Amino acid sequence: MGPGALAQVLRHPSFGLPAAGADPNLLVGLATSDDAAVYRLSPEQAIVQTLDFFAPIVDDPFTFGAIAAANSMSDVYAMGAEMLLALNIVAFPDDLPAGILTEILAGGASKVAEAGAIVAGGHTVTDPEPKYGLCATGVVHPDRVLTKAGAQPGDRVVLTKPLGTGAITTALKQDAAHPAHAEGAIRSMLALNRGAARAAQRAGVHACTDITGFGLLGHASEMAAKSGVGLRIAAGAVPLLDGALEYAAAGRLPGGVKRNRDHFSELAVGQVRLEDGVSPELDGLLFDPETSGGLLISVAAARAEALAEACAHEGVPCWTIGTVVAGDGVLVTP
Repeated sequence: MGPGALAQVLRHPSFGLPAAGADPNLLVGLATSDDAAVYRLSPEQAIVQTLDFFAPIVDDPFTFGAIAAANSMSDVYAMGAEMLLALNIVAFPDDLPAGILTEILAGGASKVAEAGAIVAGGHTVTDPEPKYGLCATGVVHPDRVLTKAGAQPGDRVVLTKPLGTGAITTALKQDAAHPAHAEGAIRSMLALNRGAARAAQRAGVHACTDITGFGLLGHASEMAAKSGVGLRIAAGAVPLLDGALEYAAAGRLPGGVKRNRDHFSELAVGQVRLEDGVSPELDGLLFDPETSGGLLISVAAARAEALAEACAHEGVPCWTIGTVVAGDGVLVTP
């Protein structure tokens, strides 16, 4: 669902701020529009819960299941948590072989096992188009929850995966993707954000979110709005997957790019603006609705090196792509 349509739905009064006397143990809920819900169980432990599912973006069912699982668990990692358990969410047509679903579930289970968690059940429905994902549950100390809302002026903005999965998978669907480019995108989507989350916790970062359907600039806009600050992103510093720029230049971009650009360029708070000199193809990739993208992190300048070292220790790449400033919105420079 596009960000504009979703925002319209969530304007309904029943989705507003919690009523007076609401459960004080709900540390993060719908009112804050964060990546997952967080509920405190005790002074030492809180659970983190989220769900996500989507239709296939690659042909191989095992790989699709693994990518969908990694994407679902990403929101748990964006909150600084570790995975505990997952439930499968499945929609599957009657006219496809059941063996395909077996492979999808096996792919998802393999990725959950890699996260050190278990698949404890799930639910299936009949649907003309296959869809798969997880309800993912994690755990975190209540005092160590990471949210979008903590960015501070002077922080460095860090990204932990290159962009371009939407452009490359679009080219793949059009039989126009070079095998090496497709393999690179799949490898990126399969990579868990577990190590990046651990690095963020070790470095004591101020804010964190993951890059998925709203694209880099959409999620940066949310971080700016929730933190009450401005973000300055250097487009030339943003890492890209091999082939992504080529496919964007050829117009092989998903429809979500336009929805993201239209919505986040028109906001009163958190508005995204691009300076002259940012190429149209790079513009498209910055709004690309990523699948299983990296973490976007705001970290104090004095802790940026510690974050880089922690990422290296976890075997996770990271790139500094901007800064946090006083003010509002997201300004993208060449």
